[in-house]
Amino acid sequence: MAMRKAHEVDSWIARPDPRIRTVLIYGPDRGLVSERAKAFARQTGLDPNDPFAVIRLEGPEVEADPARLADEARTVSMFGGERLIWLRNAGASKAFLTVVSDLLTAPPADARILIEAGDLKRAAGNLRGLCEKAESAIALPCYADKARDLEKLIQDVLGGAGLTLRAEARSLLTNALGGDRLASRGELEKLALYAEGQAEITVDDVIASIGDVAALSADTLVDAALTGNLTTLDRELGRLVQAGTDANAILATLIRAIGQLHELRLAMEKRNLSASAAVQQARPPVFFTRKQAVTDALSAWSSDRIAAAEDRIHETVLTIRKTGRLEIQTLRHTLLALAIEARRRHRAA
Repeated sequence: MAMRKAHEVDSWIARPDPRIRTVLIYGPDRGLVSERAKAFARQTGLDPNDPFAVIRLEGPEVEADPARLADEARTVSMFGGERLIWLRNAGASKAFLTVVSDLLTAPPADARILIEAGDLKRAAGNLRGLCEKAESAIALPCYADKARDLEKLIQDVLGGAGLTLRAEARSLLTNALGGDRLASRGELEKLALYAEGQAEITVDDVIASIGDVAALSADTLVDAALTGNLTTLDRELGRLVQAGTDANAILATLIRAIGQLHELRLAMEKRNLSASAAVQQARPPVFFTRKQAVTDALSAWSSDRIAAAEDRIHETVLTIRKTGRLEIQTLRHTLLALAIEARRRHRAA
């Protein structure tokens, strides 16, 4: 079987096997798919701007005329030498897969085929299955960057610009980036431009530059509700509403946070831990910017009260889904109720 695990892809692209004539790069991270396809194209040594050496095709045009791929692959170069047939956004029609199967069975001698595709499950008859089975092809998966991948990307972009990162800023970046390689690279390049002339990047620089401010604000909003900080709650909710953030996205953050809080509180009660000890031992770890807020919330909420809060949050979700109206007002009432409860518990403690 010609395939590589996700962590082996970059090393294969750096030293591609010349016997492989068809390279399939696929996965849910379309930015990483595109980046790795460009890297492989560079490894061929062909001029990407030479229309006779590099033939670019798009999925829809090949779907409309599947034989086009075979025609281009079998055409002899006008000036001799190898050619690259580069297909983006590959489809999944039966006619297209038949053409690919034929090319894998009898691969062209003087052309390589590079195919970019989205997420593909393992199946015998689909594009991924065909390429994994063929001796002349390889299938290279691209999944969302993990922490180790992001560390390398951060170092490549920011280190390459002569910038260093404080530990807190690096942790914040690693938490906020990921999901799409090109988007992450774009955010890092923007940060490098923002910090130009500095020797070191701080947390404030990251927050000022990073594109996913909404996610950071949602965390701050939820923590404010669970710790009874009405001033911060009002400010962050207003900021998110002004930015057009969907109420359901905020609710999703709230559900994750209350679920984590419940697990930690149960661990406190079962193992007789303090709130700070429970936070320190949490797995996965609590993000460093939230540690104090989570510690404060654990001190205010019992497991029974958290369970009641979870019930109220799920009722809010159902209300919003049923009515489809007054989403922000309904969400605001729930957040305020949680904040008031947290303040009451703090005072009682």
